[in-house]
Amino acid sequence: MRYNLNLKKEQQANQKVTTSTTIKQLLALMGEERNNLFVAMFFIFINAALNLVGPFLIGHAVDNFVVTKQYDGVIHYSMILFGVFVVAMVSGYTQTQLMGRVGQRMLFNLRNSVFNKLQDLPIDFFNQNKAGDLISRVNNDTDKINQFFSQSLVQFISSMFTMIGAGIFLLSINLKLGLAALLPALVLWFFTKSISPWVKNRNSVNMKSTGSLSAEIQESLNNFKVIVAFNRRDYFRKRFDEVNQENYQSAVKAGIANNMFTPVYGFSASIGQMVVLAFGIYLITVGQFSVGLLISFLAYITQFYNPLRQLAALWANFQVALAGWDRISQILELENNLIVLEKPIREDTCCLVSFRHISFYYNAGNEILKEVSFDLERGKTYAFVGPTGGGKTTTASLMARLYDPTAGQIFFDGVDIRSMDPVERTASIGFILQEPFLFSGTIRDNILYGNARLKDVSSEELTTVLTESGLNGLLERFDGGLNAEIKSSGDGVSLGQKQLIAFIRVVLRRPKLLILDEATANIDTVTEQLLGEILNKLPEYTTRIIIAHRLNTIENADEIFFVNAGSVTKAGSFRDAVDLLLHGKRES
Repeated sequence: MRYNLNLKKEQQANQKVTTSTTIKQLLALMGEERNNLFVAMFFIFINAALNLVGPFLIGHAVDNFVVTKQYDGVIHYSMILFGVFVVAMVSGYTQTQLMGRVGQRMLFNLRNSVFNKLQDLPIDFFNQNKAGDLISRVNNDTDKINQFFSQSLVQFISSMFTMIGAGIFLLSINLKLGLAALLPALVLWFFTKSISPWVKNRNSVNMKSTGSLSAEIQESLNNFKVIVAFNRRDYFRKRFDEVNQENYQSAVKAGIANNMFTPVYGFSASIGQMVVLAFGIYLITVGQFSVGLLISFLAYITQFYNPLRQLAALWANFQVALAGWDRISQILELENNLIVLEKPIREDTCCLVSFRHISFYYNAGNEILKEVSFDLERGKTYAFVGPTGGGKTTTASLMARLYDPTAGQIFFDGVDIRSMDPVERTASIGFILQEPFLFSGTIRDNILYGNARLKDVSSEELTTVLTESGLNGLLERFDGGLNAEIKSSGDGVSLGQKQLIAFIRVVLRRPKLLILDEATANIDTVTEQLLGEILNKLPEYTTRIIIAHRLNTIENADEIFFVNAGSVTKAGSFRDAVDLLLHGKRES
């Protein structure tokens, strides 16, 4: 299964998704907030209805009281209008508050949904997509949707109610004049329907460009030490200028697209008002219309076309929200291909790990492993050696089920690893990567990360556990011991110290399988010997896999495997392993 979001976007381009379907998907994310949305819509309706009553009352007062100079009636109607406008103000404030809460709650639920989905996806997904673009989707794209729901949607619904109500009043006052006034709106409908897909596409391109810009910034900042070391600020400055220019161009095009509605809608509104004024005066001259009705009519035509002007900007915001939702839904629709088999497949074996005819590739046509089979017994130490890129880390990753093989089966403790519960699997397998990652916090936080057995122990109890495991000596390398602060991503801590912390974190879990992927590459010889002594204190059932290039690291392994060119073969003695490393193949 491919997880590249760019590829998925191309696939979705061939699938027509209607606006109504998108709205239904967004409403489904609201959950309980849908009730607040309906309550807010009720207040929006009340607000629009009260505002629509005003012009009718004004027109009636002009014809019946102003023209006849009955000022008592004028004062009476003024008080009624004042009451109507006060209630309209209260209802407007209420619906604004409710929609603000709906928007914020939706943003909260949406970001939770996206982030939880990201946590559920396999490593292969993150290999194919840049972190900066994912951050932009979680942060920027969700905020575009929030802005529409918390701000624009209120005006959008209110404008729709006002327009519909004003249109009804226009047609009921005078059908011919009403139809003439509403004719430009029909032209606008065709214009909007035809241009909206283009506007949405412009905004989608701009959001993708923003994600690329975010990814470029993150990459530059993460690799800033390398940039300085090689004095290549010019290269990354050029790269940034390119993506920034691309983002600028796409933003300008999106801005032009979003602003096309406003002048067209404004022009149509002016045409509608000119038609009403000219036709209305004509009807008055022939005795088919009154001055009061013309005043009401002009007010209603304003109430019809002013919201239409607002809809021009709101519709552009809606297209931005739809474009953001397209990018977010690409993530939400993904499924983890590392499924857990419901019925466990078992094998009677005395081995902890068994590979059965395993083949694997990252990209089709470039196999890393081909029909590989081997067994690893409990409690033994195995070394995997071979040239860089030969497949050592890939083999170890398959053991930890970071990936599933393309073909074949892997058994862990007599059970197909695909049928193991993820919690049980991760508790049984410890993996120290080549570049260990630390979280901001204390050393205590980092060494207890993911350790359900020790997560609630006190500092005194943890110190005792560390002493019994022979790990307390490693903490002396850090000022502050367990409470030593770790900055974001482990900045301020050497790579060797990071590996020490990662080593402690894994050993405390007492796993059945411990994989050390170049775990001592950045550690001095004295510390490496100390770690070797600690490894000897692990439970007898722990199987150790050592991936290393240093020959002294693998010298005491019970068995050595040579990994290269898609095969995993037994290397024989230590001397044979050295020959394989030097020559890259076994001599016949």
